[in-house]
Amino acid sequence: MIKKIIVFICIIIFASCGSSKPVVTTTKSSKPVVRTVRKHVYKPTDSKPVVQIKKVESNPNPSKVEDPIDTKYIEILEATTRVKVTTAMVLQYIQDYKKIAKDDMVQYGIPASITLGQGILESGAGTGPLSVQANNHFGIKCHKEWTGASVKYDDDTAQECFRKYNNPSESYRDHSLFLTSRERYSKLFKLEKNDYKAWAIGLKNAGYATDVSYPTKLIALIERYELQKYDTEVLGVDYIPVHTPPTENGTAVSGPNENTHQVEKGDTLYSLSKKYNISVNDLKQKNNISDSGISIGQNLIVK
Repeated sequence: MIKKIIVFICIIIFASCGSSKPVVTTTKSSKPVVRTVRKHVYKPTDSKPVVQIKKVESNPNPSKVEDPIDTKYIEILEATTRVKVTTAMVLQYIQDYKKIAKDDMVQYGIPASITLGQGILESGAGTGPLSVQANNHFGIKCHKEWTGASVKYDDDTAQECFRKYNNPSESYRDHSLFLTSRERYSKLFKLEKNDYKAWAIGLKNAGYATDVSYPTKLIALIERYELQKYDTEVLGVDYIPVHTPPTENGTAVSGPNENTHQVEKGDTLYSLSKKYNISVNDLKQKNNISDSGISIGQNLIVK
């Protein structure tokens, strides 16, 4: 009996061991791990932007480009500097300085037309850098005898010395003294006072300007604005308009004829070359023109 009880207890113990609850293991609570993922951001390379270049064919004949500037209203002046001024500005300049030019003609014997023409050309009708900064209307350089004020300006060479004046009147007076005091200009004063063409050519031959077209430019200005009438006022003779620019050898043409063309509004060197069957280069050479600038009223040799 006791033996059966012991066996029964063993069976119970054995059964209790086989039917035990599963073991639950607990861990220390912790915060969830957050994984950060780096998002790929596209960054363009630091290369230069692509530039589309449109190929433009060069003009095989630049003279075919018509000058858009109407010379009736715009004057292109080029001597010591290059400026564009309106006709009204040139006319105002003439009004401002014609009396000084006429007075200097009486005192020094230089044609008023030459003085005014040079003043317009050299100073850009009073708008050029030298005339604005130094009241220098004739592009006169310092030279060794000058002891007055001066300015530096790029001309034939860099930073050349030019005379500076207190006012334009001093510049006009010094221009007259400059021409009358130098031996190389002495031949000019043997010319007739109303022969502005000979004076213009003589100034170039005496070395006043290095531009080979200086006489042509000066004469064209004188004739276009009729500056020679101030010579006749001083001399007390009748004024007769004349439009006869010099040729390349320094002789004057006696007026419009079959070999010349008087420039009209809209004319360009190219249009005239087509009209008279002559090249633009030949036109320039025949008329001592270094650029494409021509003026209304100017007579050009075309044959």
